[in-house]
Amino acid sequence: MKKISLFIMILLVGITVLACGAQTTTTAVTFDESKSINVYTRDTTSGTRTGFMEGIGFASAATSDSVLVQGFIIKDNTGILSTLAIDEYGIGYVSLSSVNDSVKGLNFNGVEPTEVNVINDTYGLKRPFMYMLRQDGDYPNDTVEAIVKAFVAFLSSSDGGDIINNSGAIALPSTQTWDQIKSSHTVCTQNNAAITVRFGGSDSIQKVAQALTAAFMPKCGNFIAEHDHTGSSDAYKRTNDPAIKDTAVGKDVGFSSRFFRDAELNVNSSLRGQLAWDAIVAIVHVNNPLNNVTAADLKAIYEGSYLTWAALLSK
Repeated sequence: MKKISLFIMILLVGITVLACGAQTTTTAVTFDESKSINVYTRDTTSGTRTGFMEGIGFASAATSDSVLVQGFIIKDNTGILSTLAIDEYGIGYVSLSSVNDSVKGLNFNGVEPTEVNVINDTYGLKRPFMYMLRQDGDYPNDTVEAIVKAFVAFLSSSDGGDIINNSGAIALPSTQTWDQIKSSHTVCTQNNAAITVRFGGSDSIQKVAQALTAAFMPKCGNFIAEHDHTGSSDAYKRTNDPAIKDTAVGKDVGFSSRFFRDAELNVNSSLRGQLAWDAIVAIVHVNNPLNNVTAADLKAIYEGSYLTWAALLSK
C-alpha cells in the first residue's frame, strides 16, 4: 500500500511540473494597445525621409519637422533599426537592405516589401540609389580619377549588379560583364595599393557601397576604399560644393538615396547617375500585432492623428 501511495505522489508531482512547464512555454506575449505610438524619423537631409514622406502623401514633412507629431524622435538608419528592436511601442522606417529579423517589416498597402515586388512595381514605397562624382580634373590626382571612372563602369556591369542585388538593393538591368569592358580602364592593370578613393553620402547606401568597393578593389589594383557616410545631401556637398569639397571631409564619390534636386542638378549630368532601386520599409517591434499599413495610416501616425496603437489597430 505504501508503494502504491508513493507512486501516486510521484505521479502527481510529475503532472504538476509538466503543467507548470507547459504554462511557461505557452504564455502569450501581450501588447498594450493603449500605449502611445513612439514615432521615429530621419532628419530633413535624409533621402530615406524624402522617399518615405513623399511615398505616404506627406511631402511637406520631407523637409519640415514642424508638421510632424509632437514628441517625434530623430535617429539615423542604424539608430532606428536598433531602437525598434527594443521599443515595443515604436514605429519607424529604414531601407529594405537594412531590415533583419530583429524587427518586423510591415506590408505596405497589402504588398510585401521584397526585391521582386520592387522590380515588378507593385510595392509603392521605393526610391532610387544615385551617385555623384567630382568635376573632371578636380580629383586628388589622375589615378584617383581613373579609378573612380572604372568604378562607375563596374557599377553598370552585370558583375556590379550581382553585388548590388546580394546586398539587398535592386540593380538596374545590364548585359555587359566587367571582363567585357575592363580593357577600357587600364588603371586597373597597375598596382594601386597606395591610392585611397573616398566614398560618402547616404548612410542607407553604405552597406551596398562597401560591398561594391570590396568586390572592385582586387579587380583594380587593390586601391584603398575609404567610407564615411553622413547623409544624401553630402553626396553633392562633399564632391561639388566649393565650400566643402576640398576640406578634410571631401569625397571622390557621393551617394544619394533620393533623386538629386535644386543646386545638385547644376552638376553636369555625366557626373551623376542611378545605380539601383531600393524599398523603404515601415518597421515595428516583433511583438507588435500590426502586419500591414496603408499610406493613409502612416500619414496619420506621422502627423499625429493616431496617437495610440488602439487608434490604429481598431480602425
